[in-house]
Amino acid sequence: MTMDLSNPRRALAPALSVVVPAYNEADNLPGLIDEIDAALRDATSYEIICVDDASDDGTAATLAACAVDRPQLRVLRHRARSGQSAALRSGVKAARAAWIATLDGDGQNDPADLPRLLQARAGAADDVRLFAGWRVKREDSASKRWASRIANGIRARLLRDATPDTGCGIKLFEREAFLDLPAFDHMHRFLPALMQRAGWRTLSVPVNHRPRRHGQSKYDNLGRALVGISDLRGVLWLLRRGTHAIADERVAHDLEVLP
Repeated sequence: MTMDLSNPRRALAPALSVVVPAYNEADNLPGLIDEIDAALRDATSYEIICVDDASDDGTAATLAACAVDRPQLRVLRHRARSGQSAALRSGVKAARAAWIATLDGDGQNDPADLPRLLQARAGAADDVRLFAGWRVKREDSASKRWASRIANGIRARLLRDATPDTGCGIKLFEREAFLDLPAFDHMHRFLPALMQRAGWRTLSVPVNHRPRRHGQSKYDNLGRALVGISDLRGVLWLLRRGTHAIADERVAHDLEVLP
């Protein structure tokens, strides 16, 4: 990918943008930001973009304080609560790097896994545009683990996306490929299927998972299931109706010269 040097933001772009969507995570974010810094400081150039989805618990003030002495931290805030997928998209649109890493704001994803995702990308084929975290050992309640297992089983059977854990928040993907995907609420749960629909390959990478230290989960099992049914029907429609085309630019000496 050629960098646009006429744009100062792109000319000075880091190699990686880390996007963290957050809603009411004031107690978790300072430590999470420190862990991201520790994981990437010697690995690559980076920026951190925290997207506050109109929190009402002091998250805005916490992020403002964190940004005072962290030039690598950028803070976005939604004017109204818009959901995790919208927060993710806002962060990706604002990002300066060609590649994006994401983590949930609750601290359950381990930033120490970010270099592992970067290593996976370094050894992968060029057409792999999404590296999805796979929580081999979940640190959630038994009911949440069972609900997730059932949902993943149904999704995998219907979508055939060959991804054992689409709900994991830690991922690495190409910015341009992501922004080409259809945008809708909860789309972040279907990124592997959507990337494959667009003609790209995806790869699952085993990662760590940690118990939540502060606050409460923003999702309940029943609510997640009811929303998931509607979302799954929509994604199935997209897969059936979707087409993708990749065009290669031709240069003058490749074109047949007609009389």
